[in-house]
Amino acid sequence: MRRLWRAVALALAALPAAAPAATCNRFAFDGASFTACRVDLRQETLRLWLEDPSGRPYGTFRALDDALARRGERLGVAMNGGMYHEDRDPVGLYIEDGREAMRVITSDGPGNFGLLPNGVFCIEGTRARVIESRDYAAAPPNCRYATQSGPMLVIDGALHPRFLADSDSLYIRNGVGVSDDGGTAWLAISNDRVNFHHFARFFRDGLKTPDALYLDGNISRLYAPDLGRHDPGWPMGPILGTVEPSG
Repeated sequence: MRRLWRAVALALAALPAAAPAATCNRFAFDGASFTACRVDLRQETLRLWLEDPSGRPYGTFRALDDALARRGERLGVAMNGGMYHEDRDPVGLYIEDGREAMRVITSDGPGNFGLLPNGVFCIEGTRARVIESRDYAAAPPNCRYATQSGPMLVIDGALHPRFLADSDSLYIRNGVGVSDDGGTAWLAISNDRVNFHHFARFFRDGLKTPDALYLDGNISRLYAPDLGRHDPGWPMGPILGTVEPSG
């Protein structure tokens, strides 16, 4: 019997380790509910998608997951990855697999995107950064994937200077933040309607991210199968998420 258990133990040890996956959890913060997914960039693959090989926007989590399945992969966790026009083209900078599809925009303007400072979420292999857009334009880093959005939520540990604690502009909102060393990215969405100030404090004080970027509001949605989340909605532009082996 001892030999049998030893043989079983050796066989189990020889099996490939399970692929690491992003961990999503619900959080209560200052009277509101949030869901945040922690992505370890040293072990997981985080990327952006916009169009399929034929040039048509994926638009939905399901369409993207189906496309990945044909390559033996699957979508891990995901959310809408930046603001877009009616034709689903990105509003600002967009880089996918090293190719720049849209240039960086540095001027102020109407709407949340133009509420400067806005920023760029940049993925550089096993590290990510949130960079103020004008700093990015002055010295563009080597981003494998990047999306521009606005406003920035947290800037070097400080909240965006235009945010008001008592603002009555309440929406479901989503965004992305990075750890101090750039090795961890947090994809977060509010489950309750919150203002910018509340959402930014969740990143800074709840998730402890010194830099965070707003991705969108009202249309925000999350794909997190382990939580039973596959939020419906209108077709999206850029999608930000992890990719995993399907086996």
